[in-house]
Amino acid sequence: MKKIAIILLLFCFPLSCLFSQTPEEKPQTLQFEVNGITFEMVLVKGGKFIMGRTLEEDYDVFRDESPKHTVTLFDFYIGKTEVTQEFYKAVMGENPSNFRAYKNPVDNVSWEDAQEFIKRLNSLLGKNFRLPTEAEWEYAARGGQKSKNYKYSGSNKIEQVAWYENNTKDAKHHRRAGVLLPNELGIHDMSGNVWEWCNDWYDDYSKDPQKNPMGPFYGDFRVLRGGTYIGTSQSCRSTNRSSELPTKKSNYIGFRIAIHL
Repeated sequence: MKKIAIILLLFCFPLSCLFSQTPEEKPQTLQFEVNGITFEMVLVKGGKFIMGRTLEEDYDVFRDESPKHTVTLFDFYIGKTEVTQEFYKAVMGENPSNFRAYKNPVDNVSWEDAQEFIKRLNSLLGKNFRLPTEAEWEYAARGGQKSKNYKYSGSNKIEQVAWYENNTKDAKHHRRAGVLLPNELGIHDMSGNVWEWCNDWYDDYSKDPQKNPMGPFYGDFRVLRGGTYIGTSQSCRSTNRSSELPTKKSNYIGFRIAIHL
C-alpha cells in the first residue's frame, strides 16, 4: 500500500516542483519612498571583470589605476542616480548643498554625513542600505555584464553622459540628475556631476584576484569615484580614482547608495 501511495503522490505532484533549481528572478529595479519622495535602484547582476587600467583607457591613466586585477562580485542594487537634494532632505530634514536645486545631486556632504544619512534611511525603511564598495562602483559604472568597454560610464563621447567642465555653464542649472544618457545598465551620472563616496579606505591595488573585496581594514582617506562637474574628461573615466578625508565637505562631493537583497 505504501508503494501505491508514493506512486499516486508523484502523479499528483508536478515533477518540476521536485527538481526545479531555477532561482527566483530579481526585479530589474526597486523603488522606495520616503516622506513623499521616491528613489529608484537598479539591479547589477554579479560577475567577473578586470578592475583598473584596461585597453580602452589608452594612456589617459594615473598610477593608482594599476595593477589591473580580476574581481568577482555578487548581485547588488545601486542608485539609478546619486542621492538628490530632495531625497536627502526627505530623510535628514535639511539640505546642506551649496548650490540649491532639488533635482540635482546633494553636495557638501562628507563620508561621515553619508553614513548618518544611510543610518536614518535604514531606520525609516527597515533595510540595509550602504555605500557601494569601490569594486561595485567601478563594475556598475562599466555596465556590469552588459559592458561595452566604454571609456566613460555609458559612452566614449563624454558629453553624452557626463556633466563636466566643458558643458556645465553654471553649477546650479546644468547638473540635474538623470538628464544625460544612462549607461548600459540604465544608471545615470556615474561619470561627472559630483564625486561619489565609496565605502572603502583608499590604498594601492593588489594584483591578486579578489572576491567581493571590501578594501583595506584601515586608512586615512576614503575613496571617491566618478569625477565632477568642474573636472576634466580625464577625471571622469570609469577607472579613475580619488580620495579625501572622511570629514571632507565640498560643493563637488556627493554619493549614491547600494544594497544587497
